[in-house]
Amino acid sequence: MSDSTTATTDLDIRLEKHRVELTGYCYRMLGSSFEAEDAVQDTLVRAWRSYDRFEGRSSLRSWLYRIATNVCLDMLNAGNRRARPMDLTASTPLAQAALNPRPDSTWLEPMPDARVLPTVSDPAEAAVAKESVRLAFVAALQQLPPKQRAVLILREVLAWKASEAAELLGTTVASVNSALQRARATLAETGGASADTATSDPLDEEQKKLLDRYVAAFEGYDIAALTALLHEDAVMTMPPFDLWLRGPADITGFITTLGASCEGSRLVPVEANGSPAFAQFKPDPETGGHVPWAIQVIELSEGRITGFHCFLDTAKWFPLFGQPLHLEP
Repeated sequence: MSDSTTATTDLDIRLEKHRVELTGYCYRMLGSSFEAEDAVQDTLVRAWRSYDRFEGRSSLRSWLYRIATNVCLDMLNAGNRRARPMDLTASTPLAQAALNPRPDSTWLEPMPDARVLPTVSDPAEAAVAKESVRLAFVAALQQLPPKQRAVLILREVLAWKASEAAELLGTTVASVNSALQRARATLAETGGASADTATSDPLDEEQKKLLDRYVAAFEGYDIAALTALLHEDAVMTMPPFDLWLRGPADITGFITTLGASCEGSRLVPVEANGSPAFAQFKPDPETGGHVPWAIQVIELSEGRITGFHCFLDTAKWFPLFGQPLHLEP
C-alpha cells in the first residue's frame, strides 16, 4: 500500500470518528434526520477535499464543526423552520378531527439515538446529550434564528467556551454572549426546555413498568387501561397530518374511531430522540401478519404518559430505525 493510500485511509478514519456527534449537532440545527445526515456527508466531503489547506491552528474537531455550521447555515437560509403540529395550530376537538397532511418539509423529524448520541463515559454529559435531542427541545431550537441556535447548542449542549464559539462563528465573545442571552430569553418565552434537566437519566423501575403497562394496553386495545396511563394534559400528534389532540378522552376516542384499524397492533421497542419509542406494526388482513404503521415517540412525566407522537411515513422511518417492512404472523 502506497504512502498516499495509507494517508487517505487514515484521514477517512479520523473524519469518520466524528460522524455521530456531527450528526447530532446538525440534527439540532435543522430538525430533520435526513437533512442532518446530508449536511454531515457534505461536511466530511468538504473536509476531505480541503484537508491540505487545514493548517492545524485549531483541532480537527473544531474545524469540522466550523464546516458543519456553515453547511447548516446555508441550508437554513432557505427559510424553512420545522415544527410540531402543536407549534402551528390549536388542538382539535375529536368531533372536528380531520386528517389534513402538510408537506414533509413542515415537520420536525424523529431520529434514532444511535445516529446522534456518541458514547460518553460521564453520566451527566450523556444526560444532557439525550435531553438535547428530545422532540420538545429540538422544536424549541427551531424558534431561534440560525446563529442564535448555533450559539445555544455550542455553549449549552456541547459546553464550548464563549471564545471557542466566537472563533468558530467568526465573531466576538461579546456577540456570542449577547446571542446566548437572547436565545435563552426566547426559549423561556416559548416554554422551550433547558437541555440540562435530569429527566433524561436512565429509566427507573416505575417508568419501565409504566411502559410495560402501555405496551400491554395498546397491543390489547384496552382503552380503560390506556386512559389510566395518560396524563390529563397528554397530547397526541400524527405528522404528516396537522391534527393534534389533547387529553385522554379525545386521544382514546380517536384511537377507537378513526384509528380503529390499529387494533391488534404490535409494538417493537426502538430508541428515538432520547425517549422511549416503538415501531408500531398494524395488522395486515391480506397476509395475517403485520405491516409498518408508525414510529411512536413517548414522553413521560409524573408517572404518566404526556406525549404520544406518531410519525406515519413508514417508507422513510422504518428503514432509518432498522425495522422490517413486514412481520410474519
